[in-house]
Amino acid sequence: MDSVYIDAKNVYISGFDEKTKGAHLYELVDHQDHLDVKEMYYTDHKINFLARSKNGESIIFRKMSISMYPDVRLTADNFSSERQVSVTNAQQSEYNWARVELVNWKSYSGIPLEGLLYKPENFDPTKKYPLMIYYYELNSDELFNHSVPKPTASIIYPTEYASAGYVVFIPDIRYKVGHPAQSAFDCIMSGTDYVLKLVPAIDSTRMGLQGQSWGGYQTAQLITMTTRYRAAMAGAPVSNMFSAYGGIRWGSGVNRQFQYERTQSRIGKTIWEAPELYRENSPLFHLPNVHTPLLIMANDKDGAVPWYQGIELFTGMRRLGKPCWLLNYNGDDHNLMENANRMDLSIRMRQFFDHYLQGAPAPIWLTDGIPAVDKGKIMGY
Repeated sequence: MDSVYIDAKNVYISGFDEKTKGAHLYELVDHQDHLDVKEMYYTDHKINFLARSKNGESIIFRKMSISMYPDVRLTADNFSSERQVSVTNAQQSEYNWARVELVNWKSYSGIPLEGLLYKPENFDPTKKYPLMIYYYELNSDELFNHSVPKPTASIIYPTEYASAGYVVFIPDIRYKVGHPAQSAFDCIMSGTDYVLKLVPAIDSTRMGLQGQSWGGYQTAQLITMTTRYRAAMAGAPVSNMFSAYGGIRWGSGVNRQFQYERTQSRIGKTIWEAPELYRENSPLFHLPNVHTPLLIMANDKDGAVPWYQGIELFTGMRRLGKPCWLLNYNGDDHNLMENANRMDLSIRMRQFFDHYLQGAPAPIWLTDGIPAVDKGKIMGY
């Protein structure tokens, strides 16, 4: 076996604090016969860049939090002091930004969970606020991430929605193999209960759901299991695990069976071994229970989730007379790549949620739709 050479004087080790979500930096101390690890810096921020000068006397680094843009900082005394040397996002002070806190609760089944709760910077506990809930799997480690509002490829940005008068909740989700839908229900619903008690200013009659891809699937499934939420948006959702099981991930050419049997979709068995689990976890079979208005994005060049999954969900909802809208950005991918499409989705998603959760007037595309022959000609904003 080849030996590994480490130059202790030219190595820094980064560490992540699982409790505080802060960042540690360590240096190696060479004692000739062994190496020690010595902490040199801790901060309640996320560090996303570090470099040292050739003479070893100065270090530049970038750190961030929800309120602090990751500007370049300099230390010349091994982090005993530091100073900011760039001002990149001065315009942020002109806007109502967001603040965030880490929250902890237990699911209905007793699983300890974490989540992120964002409030407007000018939050007033005497007012009432709508609640937006976004999720994927585990997001709480991003407590100190600086989220800049921008045209979205598929998700909501907590800073944008908090700035617009929403409280935003991002719960972690822990799964039981074979029952991903019930797992999401367990974590999201219990988390909703917790934040409603924690923040009485949240209006429980004005709550929305948003997720993309695996999160989009969870949105589609959750509204078949509860009528608690007033509006929901599902981006690139799987609606029928039977038809999705044998499909192709067009971007890679890989058959989709693996992800149901072994990875993210977490069924753990084939469709022949456990058809009842595929039915249990497929929103399509439970659509008669839906009473929540649903906005879907399914794009015809999606390389990860076949876009017919969104079509099955849309046509099923429409056949049952449920309120539902489908956005299809022709030629675009799973997460939008074209900036014009990102801008369009950002506008329509905000209009959708502002209408149902903030009482804003409904746009034309929501009330009348846009005929296919007029797509791209009439925006209907």
